[in-house]
Amino acid sequence: MQALDIRPAQLPPACDALRDEVRSFLAETLNDLPAHERARNWSGYSADFSRALGERGWIGMTWPRRYGGGERSMLERYVVLEELLAAGAPVAAHWVADRQSGPLLMRYSPEVLAPEILPRIARGDCYFCIGMSEPDSGSDLASIRTKAVRDGDDWLINGRKVWTSSAHKAHYMIALVRTAPQGTDRHAGMSQFLVDMRSPGLTIRPIHNQLGEHEFNEVTLDEVRVPGHHLIGGEGEGWHQVTTELTFERSGPERYMSSTQLMLEMLEQADEGNPHHTLVLGRLAAHYATLRQMSLGVAGMLAAGQNPALAAAAVKDQGALLEQGLPDLAHELFGGRMPPDSDLARVHRHLVLATPSFSLRGGTREILRGMLAKGMGLR
Repeated sequence: MQALDIRPAQLPPACDALRDEVRSFLAETLNDLPAHERARNWSGYSADFSRALGERGWIGMTWPRRYGGGERSMLERYVVLEELLAAGAPVAAHWVADRQSGPLLMRYSPEVLAPEILPRIARGDCYFCIGMSEPDSGSDLASIRTKAVRDGDDWLINGRKVWTSSAHKAHYMIALVRTAPQGTDRHAGMSQFLVDMRSPGLTIRPIHNQLGEHEFNEVTLDEVRVPGHHLIGGEGEGWHQVTTELTFERSGPERYMSSTQLMLEMLEQADEGNPHHTLVLGRLAAHYATLRQMSLGVAGMLAAGQNPALAAAAVKDQGALLEQGLPDLAHELFGGRMPPDSDLARVHRHLVLATPSFSLRGGTREILRGMLAKGMGLR
């Protein structure tokens, strides 16, 4: 049986000065941002804020300078992400592009697409959405039906993508599609394409979530023409590439820090003389500390050039459990004693409705635990 070995990484001294710099910037820039907006965490959207981060070199931090990056370490990037998430900064505009789309283009189209697009991402001017999920497919990516067929030097794409966050605001989508019929190997015959969201034949329809907000979308592609050079990597290599992309998606501190504002509000309202408050919040603080060490370990593995797929899946799974449990704990500690207009009540109301989705994004709990079981030799 293979053990899951996650070793905590040590942050270098340069990270301390960087952390202070980021905190000072956030204290000044987000001074008037209310708690219930901070509770949106990395789903809060502000193009102006993304551009401000780009000006400071805090997007594409680890990328080569020829792509507009800062050539800084993965651990320095981790510190910036931690501080942004702890402050509830509105980072959604650039988040996907910085986290996974840019690195994917850099790895699989380093001479064609990366030089054209990554500098725009690093400036905070170019935003991406993820074209993976489809109707009737659930989390089974191997069952996708959207197809691309050759048409001269171009490709024509037909199909639908669903639950596509911020598609209505994105410039590009990286779409996983079938370029060959499904055979006995369900993972063969898939490819990834860069799709311009302004393409003729592409229609975006809103899907309102239970908060009543428009974040999700259904994207229909009807004879959408994509240039040949927008094929990312090799034809038929989509499954290998998308699993790499999902590792980027699952490996960050956002996988356990999405409910942080509620934790902060509970600490603010806690009764120091109440032993039950001390017990519950102390246990939560210990859970946060453990997950932080695990998450830092994933960052350290990335910095060392290792593949943290299993470790990232473990952090994502356990992080979602922590995040989803916070609203119930807040109700247990403060229910019936939250003034309805208080920061605690507003943050709590938001997360009661938002947290159910946390075990879906980036792969459902069942998918992640299946990966862990297989990777550890348990099945």
